Amino acid sequence: MVKIVRSREGLDHRIGHLALVRPQKNEQPTPIEVETRERPRHPSPSSSQGEGLTKEVAVGTVIQDVPHINQGSQPRWDRFERADLFEQYRELRTQGISERQAAKELKVPRTTLQAWRIWHDTLDICPHVADFFQSGPGMAFLHRLVVAFHMVCVEVGACGIRLVCLFLNLTGLNRFVAASYGAQQQINVQIEQAMVAYDQDETARLAKAMPKKDLTVTQDETFTGGLCLITIDPDSNFIILEQLAQARDQVSWNDAMAPALAKFNCRVIQSTSDEAPGLLAYVEHYLEAHHSPDVFHVQHELVKAVSGPMATKERAAHKAVIEAQEQLQRLQTHPISTGEAPDKRGPGRPSKGPVSLEQAQHALESATEEHERLAEQRTKVQQSIRGLGHDYHFVDPERGVRRNGQLIAADIQEHIDQIRTVAQQEGLSQSCLERIDKAERVVPKMQGTIEFVSRYVTEQVAQLELTPPTSFVMHAKLIPSYYLDRMAETRSVSDGAPLRDLAERLRTPLFAPGGVLSTLSPRAQDYLQDEAQRLAAVFQRSSSNVEGRNGYLSLRSHQLRGLDLPRKRQCFTAIHNFFLTRSDGTTAAERFFGQKPRSMFAAILESVELAPAPLSPPRKA
Repeated sequence: MVKIVRSREGLDHRIGHLALVRPQKNEQPTPIEVETRERPRHPSPSSSQGEGLTKEVAVGTVIQDVPHINQGSQPRWDRFERADLFEQYRELRTQGISERQAAKELKVPRTTLQAWRIWHDTLDICPHVADFFQSGPGMAFLHRLVVAFHMVCVEVGACGIRLVCLFLNLTGLNRFVAASYGAQQQINVQIEQAMVAYDQDETARLAKAMPKKDLTVTQDETFTGGLCLITIDPDSNFIILEQLAQARDQVSWNDAMAPALAKFNCRVIQSTSDEAPGLLAYVEHYLEAHHSPDVFHVQHELVKAVSGPMATKERAAHKAVIEAQEQLQRLQTHPISTGEAPDKRGPGRPSKGPVSLEQAQHALESATEEHERLAEQRTKVQQSIRGLGHDYHFVDPERGVRRNGQLIAADIQEHIDQIRTVAQQEGLSQSCLERIDKAERVVPKMQGTIEFVSRYVTEQVAQLELTPPTSFVMHAKLIPSYYLDRMAETRSVSDGAPLRDLAERLRTPLFAPGGVLSTLSPRAQDYLQDEAQRLAAVFQRSSSNVEGRNGYLSLRSHQLRGLDLPRKRQCFTAIHNFFLTRSDGTTAAERFFGQKPRSMFAAILESVELAPAPLSPPRKA
């Protein structure tokens, strides 16, 4: 027995640790007898001198607001070490060695071995399964399974930690790994911290050996989970910047982009985005690069200006046709007699006379003609909007030749004029006409982009110092063929087949016997093809990859995992760059840096500790 003195505030049962408190003068402490047989790690009693207290006692501490937690405390036995020792113990027991001798040989307390044996034998699961998951290979597999489930289902997917707990319970793995929310949350925190560390370390390592390159980037901002500035390399789909910001002016863009670009051996020559003023100013004043307008935003303005109002008019005309058909059918079924009184109208409204069969037929014909006319006008608008996207290409998709910027601008202007004519004929509002003018103001920039790309491609080919025949086929055949391949990738298999066939017809004769490039060495041929692919990707007319990223983030943002947490957003970026792969098996980082990164999963698996064992696993009845 140990006598414990109750302090003025009382014994701290909630915290469960003991401290020395001297009683105040003229205060008689009240000793309390406490059974300590069940407390093997009870602190040593303290020696205290005071009135009425002359022997060694352990006294209760005052209740604290924040419980004391020893962050450095670790279990005595590591789980892998415990598994190895328990396996050796079972082997010794099968050899007839007593439990006491086995404990002495393994240098493990006999009571500890007994506790391990009881814990193993009473598990409510098949003994063979228990043997496997308590062995070294079994726990390594369990560790890999838990980490993989967190990465795939929590980080890549959209399920929460509670579903991880449910998975562990349904599979029976809660016998070997703690399946509570708190335990799995700690594992998830370790995984996310390892992701962020891997992203930073691997990016720095790969950037050191990165060859110098010119970049075309796509940029935008998203407001999901707070204002976030995003920059992506469209060729590799590598996220260069994905960072929360307080504003989206040119200074904020530069403050975020300057450190991000400083890590890479690259130069930004072009930025594709919408017409946000802050972004345009940043590209002009800080990047000093060319700005390429996004054709999607031009088309979107035209859709809001004309397609929406025209669709409303067409729906109203279609409704009028249905009403006229119902009226005609009603008159044909129940004709109105000559002396039948007209329907009563409300006060202040003129009475409506009966409608004859001929009038109903004429009303149906008029409504049908109006609906057909509006449908035809709407079809013209749709064709013009699609034609705008069809014409805004660096290479003619039907002939496979490079196009002139001035001719492209003329074709685009013709489509916009057609749309404006329809809007005026249908009497659309002034705001609709202003939207058309807004889209029209981007046409000179689209022409400037074609001229910039042509000028840049000419400069890059000139630096290759090719012979005139080789330089000509590079411009006229090889680069257009790879641009057609890029166009085919954005379409379905059937729609992209004509583009791929045209690309092969342009490219194959160049390397055939007697072709212009057939005399070059295989290494030189591969180099020219790589350069042609790089130059074909310079023309970037859309920032759809950034818009797609914004859509993905909006799906992942909800009240249980807000994107306002910087670590969560950094994890999403790391997964996008280093974990997700295309059909060819390459990650965005591998395509961007030109070298294969270390396995992200292997690095995380090595950094994350083995999940703790359950304190109270299901036992046999």
